[in-house]
Amino acid sequence: MNKQFAQDVERGLSGSPKRLSSKYFYDEAGDKLFQAIMNLPEYYLSRSEYEILEMHREQLLRCFAGSGEAFNLLEFGAGDGFKTKVLLRYFSEKQIPFRYVPVDISGNILRQLAASLQEELPVLEVEPVEDDYFQALKKVKETTGRRSVVLFMGSNIGNFSEEETISFLGKLYENLNKGDLLLTGFDLKKDPDQVRLAYNDSGGITRAFNMNLLKRINEELGGEFNLEKFKHYPMYNPVTGEARSFLMSREKQEVRIKELGRSFSFEAWEPVHVEISRKYDLPSIEEYARRSGFAVVKHFFDCKHYFVDSLWEKK
Repeated sequence: MNKQFAQDVERGLSGSPKRLSSKYFYDEAGDKLFQAIMNLPEYYLSRSEYEILEMHREQLLRCFAGSGEAFNLLEFGAGDGFKTKVLLRYFSEKQIPFRYVPVDISGNILRQLAASLQEELPVLEVEPVEDDYFQALKKVKETTGRRSVVLFMGSNIGNFSEEETISFLGKLYENLNKGDLLLTGFDLKKDPDQVRLAYNDSGGITRAFNMNLLKRINEELGGEFNLEKFKHYPMYNPVTGEARSFLMSREKQEVRIKELGRSFSFEAWEPVHVEISRKYDLPSIEEYARRSGFAVVKHFFDCKHYFVDSLWEKK
């Protein structure tokens, strides 16, 4: 039994309002579902960021490596590396010395990524790390004197609350050396209908992805959730820029989780918050950089300005 998973589930379902962490979406089934989500016509985020990396790969390399200096490329929440491979292929073709360090909490997806890179880019130096982001960064710093370039893409930053964002960026700043870089993906505010569709696709893949969290509780913790008694409910607030997803109990019910030795009560239509995905404007992005101590180097946009990869430096 994953003790941290068990503790977080118990804490989240005991609270008011109830919540479950989105980081537990990602087991083997969740990884496959998220890969399917990234290919959905409604899910513009992946296509937009892929376009950014394709369009600006030459300029990004100049920013990362200067006149050809070796560097470490760490990717937080690497996933299957689909977008990042745009950069990895290009950097390798230019014969720039760098080491790619994909970091993720899913060992399954890291193994898949390492295997695919071994086949596609056999000369690439790859060091997968299944660990906490900051522990991984510490390990890299201890073994090399190279500049570190951290990628935190896919709008993963949007899964944090305001307080978590400030804390995360401040801690990251403290763990980097002077001259190190951070490239962060931010989903920009846009037509609210377009945002809502990205989290409520017509094929129900996003629903299955969210429901997989309950399946995981059933499989790993002996939960007795009946998925038909829960509804996937997404919403978007254009004022705050927050897209939130909930699992709502369709009826009053009790659900037992054997490994926790207890049951949890749900009222009819009681929501369980499972995900937040925040949308931004440029002034707020630049304010985050300023408050955490970074200097903005450049913003990289897709053609429609749906998304931005913002490059910051620790001065």
